Amino acid sequence: MKILIVNTSDIQGGAARAAYRLHKSLLSQNINSQMLVQSKSSDDFTVLVDNSKISKGINKLRPTLDSIPVRFYKNRTKTLFSASYFGFSNVVDKINEINPDIVHLHWICGGMIKIEELARIKAPIVWSLHDMWAFTGGCHYDENCGAYESDCGNCQVLGSDKPNDLSRKVFNRKQKSYSKINNITINGLSKWLYECAKSSTLLKDKKHINLPNPIDTNIFKPFDKEKSRELWSLPQDKKLVLFGAMGATSDPRKGFVELSNAMKKLKNGNIEFVVFGSSKPKNSQDFGFKTHYLGSLADDVSLVTLYSAVDIMIVPSLQENLSNAIMESLSCGTPVVGFDIGGNSDMIEHKKTGYLAKPFDTTDLKDGIEWILNNENYDELCKKAREKVLKEFDSVVVAKKYVELYKEVLVK
Repeated sequence: MKILIVNTSDIQGGAARAAYRLHKSLLSQNINSQMLVQSKSSDDFTVLVDNSKISKGINKLRPTLDSIPVRFYKNRTKTLFSASYFGFSNVVDKINEINPDIVHLHWICGGMIKIEELARIKAPIVWSLHDMWAFTGGCHYDENCGAYESDCGNCQVLGSDKPNDLSRKVFNRKQKSYSKINNITINGLSKWLYECAKSSTLLKDKKHINLPNPIDTNIFKPFDKEKSRELWSLPQDKKLVLFGAMGATSDPRKGFVELSNAMKKLKNGNIEFVVFGSSKPKNSQDFGFKTHYLGSLADDVSLVTLYSAVDIMIVPSLQENLSNAIMESLSCGTPVVGFDIGGNSDMIEHKKTGYLAKPFDTTDLKDGIEWILNNENYDELCKKAREKVLKEFDSVVVAKKYVELYKEVLVK
């Protein structure tokens, strides 16, 4: 069985890290897996990229070139929007040249594949959705507008009041292209995204499944808290609250504003706040207690020691698929608080592995933080958090499910 995992990059970004983890999990199960990317950061020989000087130069420009149509919308929000119109890519030619039994698509934007080129892929396709882009008119998260269930246009992400805007055009291009693709299985990584895709106009007639991302629980496991705090120069005598994401303080979807409001309501004076994924902003928030900004983290060992150093992880996202941060934190035995939205409930069991706050209720988010920090059975929460991941998301458990899926696809 020859599997080709396709993602814009190999280890840069949440979707890339999740796709790469699946790739490594498959290899550990003796599956012939390769990964094809537009931008390679690792030195892994099983990750393929076109290294010719011309391709490397164009690939660096692709994300910028592909964003040109979006730039005409001056009132757009900060939510990512991809038109995927830029061609001249040899990615599909490379896919067909490799001739895998199954092509497993993941995050393929950033100018990697033009929408119309998907229909040229010869092998059966499995597509793991890391966000909503596959079934919208171009936004990666729809800001709860729900237009993908009918027909995009008047796009709020673009700040558009025109029916026949870029979102309608991208929507129509997808509809035409998808109609030419027969052997495709859509994987909603969370139960939420699975239901969204099933109810979408663009993908409702395709086969849908729900399988999660895997995580290596031999890497993401509890580490000594005292030593972890020592490594990060964090205080031993404080309750530490962690928040982190790519663009942690700049992307409104990540909920930093909501978290700020919740933190200001906390009564406990023995708390310090830790932020990763973002350096200290020019105009930093005053939460009333000390805040440590750690910047971007590049490796798993840093993440493991950081999750182990803190008492609680907060993921206050307003829309979220299957958060790597939640899965990683739970795997390290650190309880998580988040809003009861998206795929959060796939991992956070309310008052068992963490706390699910009422959506966007910052008082309830504050209550969740206090409930965990003051819990008499805190050690039991940590234990159940770890057990949840071992049972449902461990790389060996999940990889076997993907192998079964691939076998089913090939029987068709």
